[in-house]
This record gives sequence, C-alpha cells and structure tokens, in this order.
Amino acid sequence: MSVLTPLLLRGLTGSARRLPVPRAQVHSMPPEQKLGVLELAIGFTSCLVTFLLPAGWILSHLDSYKKRG
Repeated sequence: MSVLTPLLLRGLTGSARRLPVPRAQVHSMPPEQKLGVLELAIGFTSCLVTFLLPAGWILSHLDSYKKRG
C-alpha cells in the first residue's frame, strides 16, 4: 500500500458523506381495506410454493444427489 492510498480513499468517501439522503415515506395508519379470504389464500399458497416446493424437490432427490457426488 502506498502512502497516498489513505488520502485517496478519504477523498472518495468524503464526497459521499455530503450527499443528501432521501427519507423513507413510512405510514403507520391502518389499512383502508381488509384482506379477503381469497387474497389470503393466494398469498399463503404462493409462499408455500415458493419456499417449500424447492426444499421438497431437493429432499426427494437426495439419493440421486448423493450418488452423483
């Protein structure tokens, strides 16, 4: 590492500190409409398919993965 490296790094991070950071628009009010049964069923089903289906596939084919490796 050269002697100039800390100065260069300080120069790069110094300009980033002065940039304005936009604030998040967070609202803590209750929802305007409640979710219905259909929306809840679609949400739960999509979560189930997204997370459990790949894990089930891997577990069901575990023996073939062991034989390959």
